[in-house]
Amino acid sequence: MPKANSPAENIKIINQNKKAFHDFEIGERFEAGIVLLGTEVKSLREGRANLKDSYAKVKRNEVFLVGLHISPYSHASFDNHDPERIRKLLLHRAEIKKLMGKTQERGYSLVPLKVYFKDGRAKVEIALARGKKEYDKRESIKRKEENREMDRLRKRNRMS
Repeated sequence: MPKANSPAENIKIINQNKKAFHDFEIGERFEAGIVLLGTEVKSLREGRANLKDSYAKVKRNEVFLVGLHISPYSHASFDNHDPERIRKLLLHRAEIKKLMGKTQERGYSLVPLKVYFKDGRAKVEIALARGKKEYDKRESIKRKEENREMDRLRKRNRMS
């Protein structure tokens, strides 16, 4: 019996790159599979990954994830993986060509936003991102604080 496409897919988020939203203007997003070793998958299931300072790059019509730290699996002995190894991402050819074109433009980077399991398969969400200037960062912090203050006032008005 074929599995029905439900709106709430079976997704378990392992790690998110919250700093990317602060440092970059996030553009188009892509979902990619990751080529992993067995001990990497087991370590990810334990939630032991870090996206900090990681990025993706296109090289010879393939996309690679650099800087993703997956801690060594705790129950493995001699055959553990290298935590910082470069991992290949699985995307459609048309998506890779689009990413190649955009990353060659000045200012665009490929930034991983989150690592998660979707229906039992490890996935990474990458985005085309453009770096923010310092004044943009301050402006977004200011806007966030204003919104927080407005929410507080609304909540206070409802209670009284």
